Amino acid sequence: MTRLTVFTPTYNRAKLLTRSYEAMKRQTNKNFIWMIIDDGSTDHTKDMAESWAEEEKEFSIVYYHKENGGLHTAYNEAIAHIETELCVCIDSDDYMPDDAVEKILSFWEENGSDEYAGIVGLDYYADGSGIVGGDPLPDLKSVNLIDLMTGKYPIHNGDRTDVVRTELYRQFAPMKVFPGEKNFNPHYMHLQISKTYDFLVLNENLRFVEYQPDGMSNSMLKQYRNSPNSFVEIRKLYLSFSDTDFKFKFRNSIHLVSSCILAGKFAKVLKESPCPAITFFAIPFGAALTVYVLWKTRGVK
Repeated sequence: MTRLTVFTPTYNRAKLLTRSYEAMKRQTNKNFIWMIIDDGSTDHTKDMAESWAEEEKEFSIVYYHKENGGLHTAYNEAIAHIETELCVCIDSDDYMPDDAVEKILSFWEENGSDEYAGIVGLDYYADGSGIVGGDPLPDLKSVNLIDLMTGKYPIHNGDRTDVVRTELYRQFAPMKVFPGEKNFNPHYMHLQISKTYDFLVLNENLRFVEYQPDGMSNSMLKQYRNSPNSFVEIRKLYLSFSDTDFKFKFRNSIHLVSSCILAGKFAKVLKESPCPAITFFAIPFGAALTVYVLWKTRGVK
């Protein structure tokens, strides 16, 4: 029985996708499905992926094409099709170490249960400079991703790879889609899941990352301007977390105010906020942030 789907959203990255495919072919355990979600590519991604799917004999490749909508819509598409117990997203500019699938499956076989959301593992820079964030995960059986994000553990945090039980994704998918907005971070779903479940810790490299100039990790101010409704949802989620300090709430209230202004719904900001009193005092700072975002992104489409 196949337990794992590796899904790869991609948009006009045929050259990088070839590297991803070569990494899949090198996996020491080939009991997985590789799902390619083509987010409206106009290059030769379709022909290449369909050719791989037809020719590959050692593992299954499935390909889906959709209208361009951003990474979160690619997640929505993938989750709608995944049938395996576990799944993990490996972006088209990233690739898996040769033993990543084997490590995931053997670790889950030994430790996994319905008590946990899945597995969180390490990301390493592709250039050999080490762990993203600098530190391994805490030396614990499991961690909570909300606690990880909010600094509850004594480590320098960075991007990690989340292997998720598919049934939990389905509880929160599809993510909301706002017309014209393509920058809704799918980690939103991981944090929603983390309100109820912890993730098992696997302090091993599960992904090599190579951040691209056009990737979600760059041009954050542009994203604030172009996807304000998406960032309103993210800040509302952050402000709903229990056991976070005033500094965390105030900082995210500032961002909530700014995103509400950019989305044209400032009048609703206190109603939208899970922490309206703190958000009220953040209004001047949120307005100032909005001015800064508009100034820094002037002339940027």
